[in-house]
Amino acid sequence: MASADREERPERPAEADGTAHLFSALGKQIKVLREHAGLSQRDLGKAAHCGEALISSMERGVRTPQPEFLIRADELLDARGVLAAAVDDVREAQKRARTRHPEWYRGYASLEALAVQLYVYTNQSVPGLLQTEAYAHAMFTQWKPLLSEETIEKRVADRLARQQIFDPWPSPTFSFILDESVLLRPIGGKAVHKEQLRKLLRIGSMRTVQLQVMPLAREEQPSLDGPFTLLTPKKQQQVAYMEIHTYPRLITVLEEVRVLAVRYGILQSEALTPRDSLTLIEKMLGEL
Repeated sequence: MASADREERPERPAEADGTAHLFSALGKQIKVLREHAGLSQRDLGKAAHCGEALISSMERGVRTPQPEFLIRADELLDARGVLAAAVDDVREAQKRARTRHPEWYRGYASLEALAVQLYVYTNQSVPGLLQTEAYAHAMFTQWKPLLSEETIEKRVADRLARQQIFDPWPSPTFSFILDESVLLRPIGGKAVHKEQLRKLLRIGSMRTVQLQVMPLAREEQPSLDGPFTLLTPKKQQQVAYMEIHTYPRLITVLEEVRVLAVRYGILQSEALTPRDSLTLIEKMLGEL
């Protein structure tokens, strides 16, 4: 397990270069302009072709407004260039986004931002890219040794910021295989658990996402060793990533990556189909 010093050392967070203040200010501006226009978060989300939850997250400074959204919102809210003027600053902030993560994680985070294919297997918890804000907060609150409240809030914001990888078009191709035990573990309590299952259904229904569940009843399980990720950055070879207690390993040796890729293929064949997986999650949600 990582030491307290390892977890609480300076991480050069977004706050250090002012990007957190930029996103917070933009969120407040979007909210004021939206309310002045007489629109609800749902109304703006529908007009801007995004979800109500995304509008809420941007207004709270949790999610970064994408340049394309700022341009659309500027017109929709009659902002007269106020939001569009921030586009260059947002793009620059995104280039520095990797510094928002803990030092031990930044190498992977920088590659993830360039991904054209991303395959994730987990048997411990919902992958960070699929977590709700409440689930992520519960995860970091339970971290040992305990993290400070400031660190928890920053880690949650950083995790949610990674989820913007789903927003651009063309989008990367995603595959997630979740062990059924992950879906049965009520991290954060019943309400958080239900919200998390709903998010899995929503993301699992996206055209660019294939979400599968590995049933506990399977007699054969090719990856009891633990979670791992296969990532293909744009114009680069596929790599693999895994970590134990925040000790990361980025795997670039072709033979080792090949072995994990074969293992992932077996997992895909043994897991439920994407349709059956979503049906199972719907059943679990209905039983809560």
